[in-house]
Amino acid sequence: MKLTKTLMATSALTVAAAGAFAAGHGMSDSMTLVSWGGAYQSSQQKAYVEPYIAMNEGVSATWDESSAEAVAKLRAMNEAGNVTWDLVDVVAADAIRLCDEGLALEIDPDEDLAAAPDGTSAEDDFGDLLVSDCFIPQIVYSTTFGYRTDMVPAGMEAPSQICDVFDLEKYPGKRALEKRPINNMEWALLCDGVAKEDVYDVLETEEGQDQALAKLGTIKDSVIWWSAGADTPQLLADGEIFMGSTYNGRLFSVIEEQKQPVGMMWDAQVFDLDGWIIPAGLSDDRLARAKDFVKFATDTQRLADQSKYISYGPARLSSAPLVGQHADLGIEMAPHMPTDPENAKNTFLYNYEFWADYRDDIDAKFQAWLAQ
Repeated sequence: MKLTKTLMATSALTVAAAGAFAAGHGMSDSMTLVSWGGAYQSSQQKAYVEPYIAMNEGVSATWDESSAEAVAKLRAMNEAGNVTWDLVDVVAADAIRLCDEGLALEIDPDEDLAAAPDGTSAEDDFGDLLVSDCFIPQIVYSTTFGYRTDMVPAGMEAPSQICDVFDLEKYPGKRALEKRPINNMEWALLCDGVAKEDVYDVLETEEGQDQALAKLGTIKDSVIWWSAGADTPQLLADGEIFMGSTYNGRLFSVIEEQKQPVGMMWDAQVFDLDGWIIPAGLSDDRLARAKDFVKFATDTQRLADQSKYISYGPARLSSAPLVGQHADLGIEMAPHMPTDPENAKNTFLYNYEFWADYRDDIDAKFQAWLAQ
């Protein structure tokens, strides 16, 4: 509970402390960091920001919780010629879009990011997770479902398969789904008989999109649509829904920290990546500070440290063996990671390039369907 309360009360938090670097060394003495709020942003604050500002005299960092609108807002800032953000946390598909549009800075992993402790280059250590020339990976997370254990119908087993979400007869009650097509369209096609390997081939067609929306239509009247990561955990805690999708770290908080009667359904969890982009167009001093911070914040130990506060897997291979216990709860964190073998028996691999190409068009179609 302590973690989830830390940053949710305010939309911006300013922090400052003592250390070694200041504006006199050619770096700005302030940063505006953009993230998602909640337990995730709190984990970044504790693992990255607090240690960094403790080493850098006179430096301050302000949080802006606008990552969900990062693409639109960066487009507007660029159009106005006034980029006010220094470092932005985004999902991989948004990083690809921002890179393609020239709104994010290309990075050289081996120059801009720290090598692993054993000398392995950053490029090799991050490997395939460097999905864009502009993307600096932090964590592997998943979107999956939580459900109220005390609302499972008498005589029924707890829901364990993704298609249980679409079975209102067996599992009646309200659902929560994110108010966007991503993940929902994929799950709908899976539960309408499309093979996992064919989902994106089907979804790129008008007919496939209509098929996904038709399947979602079978539960539409029972859905509460969410926009913020905190929505589903709160709806679950309040007993307003039987099951709902959200980020696995949010469910960890509800289950392990808040001790709510909530269970986790890992089937067809959708793996995704989250990381930093540096906005294009920063002044030299702001760019220097952003690069200095990101090199520090994405080293092997720092990425492992983040897992002390939230159940997201670090993006570097060298960080994985350093994942230990939760900082406050004292429980081992490895079994709570989406990448744990027991949890990853049936995962769905998110197609970053597909959504970078089709997001705007399918978004418009999805929102029009919602309004019907």
